[in-house]
Amino acid sequence: MVEGEVHYYEFVLAEKNFTKLCNTTSKLVVNGRIPGPVIQVHKGDTVFVNVHNQGYYGVTIHWHGVKQPRNPWSDGPEYITQCPIEPGSNFTYEVIFSTEEGTLWWHAHSDWTRAYVHGAIVILPTIGTTYPFPKPDDEDIIILGSLYKANLKDEYDFDLIHGDNNLPHSIAYTINGEPGDLGACSKETTYCRVVDHGKTYLLRLVNAVVSANMFFAIAKHNLTIVGMDASYIKPVTTSYIMIGPGQTMDILLTANQTLGHYYIAAPQLWSQQEEHFDQVNVTVIIEYRGNYTIPLSPAFPSTLPTYKDLTAAIKFSNFFRSLASKDHPINDPLNITTRMYVTVSLSEIACQNSTCTSKGGDILATSMNNISWSNPILIDILLAYYRNISGVYTTNFPDQPLYYYNFTANELPVDIAIANLGNKVKVLNYNEVVEVVFQGTNLMNGTWIHPMHLHGHSFYMVGSGYGNYNNEIDPKTFNLVDPVEVNTFGVPKNGWLAIRFVAKNPCVWFWHCHIDRHMTWGMAAVFIVKNGGTAETSIRKPPPHLPSCN
Repeated sequence: MVEGEVHYYEFVLAEKNFTKLCNTTSKLVVNGRIPGPVIQVHKGDTVFVNVHNQGYYGVTIHWHGVKQPRNPWSDGPEYITQCPIEPGSNFTYEVIFSTEEGTLWWHAHSDWTRAYVHGAIVILPTIGTTYPFPKPDDEDIIILGSLYKANLKDEYDFDLIHGDNNLPHSIAYTINGEPGDLGACSKETTYCRVVDHGKTYLLRLVNAVVSANMFFAIAKHNLTIVGMDASYIKPVTTSYIMIGPGQTMDILLTANQTLGHYYIAAPQLWSQQEEHFDQVNVTVIIEYRGNYTIPLSPAFPSTLPTYKDLTAAIKFSNFFRSLASKDHPINDPLNITTRMYVTVSLSEIACQNSTCTSKGGDILATSMNNISWSNPILIDILLAYYRNISGVYTTNFPDQPLYYYNFTANELPVDIAIANLGNKVKVLNYNEVVEVVFQGTNLMNGTWIHPMHLHGHSFYMVGSGYGNYNNEIDPKTFNLVDPVEVNTFGVPKNGWLAIRFVAKNPCVWFWHCHIDRHMTWGMAAVFIVKNGGTAETSIRKPPPHLPSCN
C-alpha cells in the first residue's frame, strides 16, 4: 500500500458580523468566512487540523463520512468521543482518510454550531489514477446552508433553558453562504458561476442545512450524478435532485444550452402537516461566457419540484446503485450475525417536575426504540469506555421496539409516544455483520424523512419501502448486487430503510438523524465496536492534551 501524504491546516474559530437579508448578526465561523476552508487531499492521505477556539463557548469538529480507522479520538461529536474545545484553547485533530474518494465535508458537532461552522472536503483519486468518468474541464463546490435571524447560539440556549423544545427555525437557505437574489438586500452578493459552452463541470454538492431535505435543479440543464458520500455510483441523469442533510453528491453539468443566464434553485422538501415553513428558494446564477444580450432575469428551473412533492422525493431516492466495477468493487455483507429493528419516532418525555412549560406538561422529543438519547455531561462516552469507568452509559440498547403496533397508522395512541431518556449503547463484536432496519412511525402525526448518519463506517442501503416492514416479504426485494454505499440515507416518510455494514472499526461511534432538531430531541444512539485480536484491529491510544470536561 502506498503511503499517503500528510497535510496541515489551521482553523481559527471566532465571532464575526455578517449582514444577510438586511440584518446584521454575529456568527461563529472558521477563518472569517462562511463556508469555511476547503480541505483537499488524495485518497489515503492524512490531515492534521489545529483548531483554535477564540469564540465564547465550547465547540467540537466532526469530519463527516471520514471513517477514521481505529481513531475515534478525532471523530468529534460532543460528549460522545470528546468534550468541547473550550474558549481560549486549541486541539489538533488527526483526520485519517482510507477508502473515501469524492466529496465529504466537515462541520461543528456541538449544539447547532454547524449552521455556520462547516466546509467541504475534496478527496481526489490516488496519484496515478483518475475518475471512473471523463475528466471534467473544471469543478466547483456548492454548499447548501441555513440562515437564522438572531444569534443562533443565544436563541438555541434560550429555547432549551425555558423548556421550549421547539427550537429555532431558519429564515432562509443559502448557497455558499448567500441567500441568492430572490432575498432582500442580496442581489449584489448572489453567488455566480461563469461557464463556457460545451464544457463539463464537476459540481461537489453538500447539504449543510441544519434541518431540511432540499430539492435542487438548474434551469434547462440535466444533471448527472456520479458519486454519493465519497463513493462512486452508476451515473444517474436527472432534471432535479433531492439531497438530505449531511449527504454529499458529485454531479456532472454540461454547459450545452443557448448562451444566457440560468438559475440554480433549491427549496426545501416539506413533509409535515403544518403550513409555517420557509418558502423562499435559494438561488445561484449560471452565466455563459460570450457575446449575447443579457436577459432581464435568468431562466428559472421548470423541473424543480414543489415544496410538498413527496412523490418526486420518493422517485429520486430509488435511483442509486454502486458502480461495482473492477476498480471500485463493493463488499455487500451477506451472512448477517446481528439484526436490529429500530423505530424512529416523534415522542414525548414525561415531565417530572413543575418546571416543564411545554404543551400538555410533557417535553417534545424524538426516540429510537422508545429511547431518547441524552448526552453525559461529566465525561464523554469514549473516555469512559476506554478507561472502563462505570455509570456513564449502559449497554442495553434494544434490538427491537418496545411496542409492536401499526407504526404508520393515521391515528395512534398518545401513551405509546412516551419515551425514556437514556445513554443506552449497542455493543458489537469486531467483524460483526450488522443489518439495521429503521422503521418510520406516525406517532404524534410526526412522520418525517429521517436522514440517518453512521459515524466511523459506511453502510450499504439494501432496501427501502413504505408502510410497515415485513420481515418475510421485504427482504426478497433487497438489492444485494450493487447497493449504494453511503454514510447518510433517508428513512422514507411512513416507511422503512434497511442497511448493512461490517463492524470492523473498533471503539465508540455515534449514529443519529442528521436533522439537527431531531438529534437534539434525542434521535441518536451509540455503537461500541470491541477490539479485534491484534494491535491492527484495536483502538489507538488517545492523543495528548484531549479537551477536558468542565
